[in-house]
This record gives sequence, structure tokens and C-alpha cells, in this order.
Amino acid sequence: MTREALSNLIVRRIAESAELKRSLLCDEAFVQVVASAGESISAALRCGRKVLFFGNGGSAADAQHLAAELTGRYLKERDSLAGMALTTNSSSLTAIGNDYSFEMTFARQLQGLGSRGDIAFGITTTGNSANVLAAMRVATEKGLETIGLTGGGGGKLREMVNHCICIPSAQTPRIQECHIMTGHILCEIVENALSDEGNLP
Repeated sequence: MTREALSNLIVRRIAESAELKRSLLCDEAFVQVVASAGESISAALRCGRKVLFFGNGGSAADAQHLAAELTGRYLKERDSLAGMALTTNSSSLTAIGNDYSFEMTFARQLQGLGSRGDIAFGITTTGNSANVLAAMRVATEKGLETIGLTGGGGGKLREMVNHCICIPSAQTPRIQECHIMTGHILCEIVENALSDEGNLP
């Protein structure tokens, strides 16, 4: 590609990302579901529960990123919060994938690690990742609060979770860019809620 073509590509992709984010400014339903999810996470952590994040590929990286924001810190100096990514233990992932199926990689971990009152936080750009859906079924059976971070129309995940945060786009890269923005907003909501109240566990 010529330098001009490269420049045009860069500008076009930045514009697409900015346009999608601008559209969320006027989406009251999106704003309210993010607020509700933030309140649910805050309430769970306030009671000493934990947030279990999971997803595949780039969504796995987001799961790990958001768990780290809770256990480390986001913007404020405060006590660690209980965030865990189900994507990080290669022995668990490969054993479960081998002995059961790839579809069970997160569900099996949730069976052992999830407790009533915890938050199951599944990330999938399509809303149809089989192992995320299987995990949400287990989470519901065990009495966990469920949050889905997805794209497009929300896929099958939309009807399975308590809070479905859906980015209205069919372009995976643009959805992922909005996912991490949304995750950061949730971390700020949680951090502000708990530290302002002096309720960090």
C-alpha cells in the first residue's frame, strides 16, 4: 500500500470507532444497562463475593484485563477486589477440553469456583460462543448474577443473562474496542461506589 492509502485506512478505522462510540452517547438503554451491571458488581463485591470473567481470543484477553483491574487497581489506591479470569489456567483449560469438550472449559470451572451471589461475566462479540453459553447455564443454575458483554443483536446470550451489554455493530474489531471501554467504565463505577462508601472489603 502507498503511504496515502495507509493514511486513509488509519483515518477510516479511527472514524469508524469514534462513530460507534458516539452512537452510544445517545443510547439510553445502553447507558442504563451499564449502570445496572455496575451496581450489581458493586453489590456483590461489597458482600465479599467475586466476579468471574471469561471469553475466547480477544475476549479472553479482555477477561484477564478486567480481572486485573479489580485485583490490582483501576484509578484509585484501595484494597484488592475479587476478580478472577477463567481463561488463565492452561492446565484446567486443556484438561477440561480434553476430558469433556471445549464447550465445557468455562462451565466446569464455574461449577467448582462459582457460588451463589458471585458474578458470572461472559464476553463474546457474537453472543453465540458455545462455551460462554454453557457457562451461563451453569451460572444460572448455581444462583450467580449474570452479565454478558456482546455485540450485534446479542445472539443467544441476550436471553440468558441478567444484564446484556450489547455493542450495536457487526464489526468484531469495533465491538472489541467498545468492550474494553465499557469494561473500564464498569471498573470506575465499582471503584467509586465502594471507595466512596468506605465499603471496600
